[in-house]
Amino acid sequence: MSEPRWLTPDELSAWIKFVATVELLPGVLDSQLQRDASLTHFEYFVLAMLSEAPERTLRMTALAARTNSTLPRLSHVASRLEKRGYIDRKPCDDDRRATNAVLTEAGWQKVVATAPGHVETVRENVIDPLDTRDIADLDRIMAKLLAQLDPDEHFGSRSS
Repeated sequence: MSEPRWLTPDELSAWIKFVATVELLPGVLDSQLQRDASLTHFEYFVLAMLSEAPERTLRMTALAARTNSTLPRLSHVASRLEKRGYIDRKPCDDDRRATNAVLTEAGWQKVVATAPGHVETVRENVIDPLDTRDIADLDRIMAKLLAQLDPDEHFGSRSS
């Protein structure tokens, strides 16, 4: 067995900062969304993905891929959103075995009302501390990491 490729001090420093960011950012986003919109970040993400889809509709399997979720987790969240009137689940017209998630008008209004506060939180905590070069570097670095972590682009976030 070969010796592990231990991280250099610079690599370890970058890794620790990356892990800290990955751990802290979801709590910041969740707190703002819970406080201002009574939504979790994942619930908002589901609504946002539907709001951007053609006819505000996606198959549950496609929505699970876009939100990096398992179908059971997505179904549980979809049930909560359905009870609140934000989405409907309907059989797919072309394949009755599949189910579509459809953003309702109330769901659309929730996204429209929630987006400004969410964007401001993203801006305050991620975008504003960076300069133009940092943003370009962040985009480049995240594209490289996503190419490794999501080579088939199931998450759909490398398209720009």
